Amino acid sequence: MAALFISAEDQIQRLNTLHNRLMQLQSLPIRQLVAPSGPKAWSIIEIVAHLNSSYSLYKHRLDQAVTQCPAKDTENERFKARAWQRFVINGQRPKGNVRKWKMKTLKRFEPLLDVQKLTETDMDTIFNTWETDYHHLKNTISNSRSLDLSKVKIASAIGPIVNFYLPECFEFLICHTEWHWVQISETLVLFPKTTVHTQAFQ
Repeated sequence: MAALFISAEDQIQRLNTLHNRLMQLQSLPIRQLVAPSGPKAWSIIEIVAHLNSSYSLYKHRLDQAVTQCPAKDTENERFKARAWQRFVINGQRPKGNVRKWKMKTLKRFEPLLDVQKLTETDMDTIFNTWETDYHHLKNTISNSRSLDLSKVKIASAIGPIVNFYLPECFEFLICHTEWHWVQISETLVLFPKTTVHTQAFQ
């Protein structure tokens, strides 16, 4: 398996792309936001809510890790992901319009929404939470550029079986969102007149 080298510049660029795409969804009619792509599939708004609940489990860990990393005199170069972490990250990374792994979501990550009762205000709250998390992750990546990131590890949300250095964690979170963007795109094709950009990730 090829080595995975991680850079803050690449991560911020991809995160910005995700932000631009996901925030376009907020203008869609409610009927599109609550429509699943299949009998057991999540709707768009459920996917965004899932991203929110997933990130909430990392937010404090990221903040804590940043405070524990010592400062450096120079900015970081590319970070080489470790083998096991690279495997986990690549499992979340889509290739074009293909989602590699389709695993059953753990209960604590499921979006507990009654989509038929959601109001426009509820929708706005979900999207605003995602945007707040986007800024938090982007700022955390930016603030870590001059830190020694090889000193502190954080456990993943599924437990200590996977631990990350900060660049690996950033990469996992971004790939996870890209994976779900492909899932969102599968729903958007049900509405051919939608103007939301659905270009795949390479």
